[in-house]
Amino acid sequence: MKYAVEVAKCGSLNKASEILLIAQPNLSRSIKDLESDLGIAIFERTTRGMFLTPEGEEFINYAKGILDQIEQVEKYYRENSVRKQKFSISVPRACYISEAFAEFSKSLTREPAEVFYKETNSQSTIRNILENNYNLGIIRYAEHYDRYFKDMLEEKDICYELVTEFRYHLLMSNENPLAGKQEISFEDLSGLIEIAHADPYVPSMPLSKVMKEELPDNIDRRIFIYERGSQFDLLSRNPETFMWVSLVPRDIIDRYHLTEKICIDNTKIYKDVLVYRNGYKLSQLDKQFITALCEAKRKNKS
Repeated sequence: MKYAVEVAKCGSLNKASEILLIAQPNLSRSIKDLESDLGIAIFERTTRGMFLTPEGEEFINYAKGILDQIEQVEKYYRENSVRKQKFSISVPRACYISEAFAEFSKSLTREPAEVFYKETNSQSTIRNILENNYNLGIIRYAEHYDRYFKDMLEEKDICYELVTEFRYHLLMSNENPLAGKQEISFEDLSGLIEIAHADPYVPSMPLSKVMKEELPDNIDRRIFIYERGSQFDLLSRNPETFMWVSLVPRDIIDRYHLTEKICIDNTKIYKDVLVYRNGYKLSQLDKQFITALCEAKRKNKS
């Protein structure tokens, strides 16, 4: 197409071959091959030069548009994407991970960058890794589901590394009726409103079974949320609410006038696991985020 457009512009094989730095016989052969492939005559060949046929004029208009698009794509990737830093991660709704991401953001240089941070469930995280070009992910699951997840990750050729293990604590307002209680049981929570994230996921298991195991049956009132930020407004403004949480930074607890409590009946162990495609080489930004994540985990565990 590039050859044909240049010949049409010059009206001569000789002139076009000089501009394109290609031997005239080779240029002539390429044009004839193109005409043969298309099944049309693009040029009328005369002693005065090369002239477009009606079909040739139509083809050249299409060819110019296609070549312009190719040039735009090449220009975009040469001038922008090659130098642009890229980072993408899909994670559970966890305060210590959010804190790590905020610290990580300080490490971005003045170079152009595209950063994607998505909070979602484990199923969507795995799908983002496999289908949506996310480089990293963190999935969360109860320890007794370990076999289900590891079998699934190995089947999908996904690498995994343990980030942390923890037991859920209770988070509630300082004005919550249970805020001053030393030992809290499941039974104590029965009259309160639980704030919950509404998307548990375990591979090869029915959602109803997972929900039943994850959520105690004695809670009659629940508010299911998908947007993590609203949970703190709910907890701080409504003293009847509580929430199960992993590691929570001290400044968040103080900022929203909350208190963190241990439930003596909740002994389940949960895992946060870093995942990425097998064969993927961690970038410098990936390593910087993992460093910030380890620091946030260490600080909030102590």
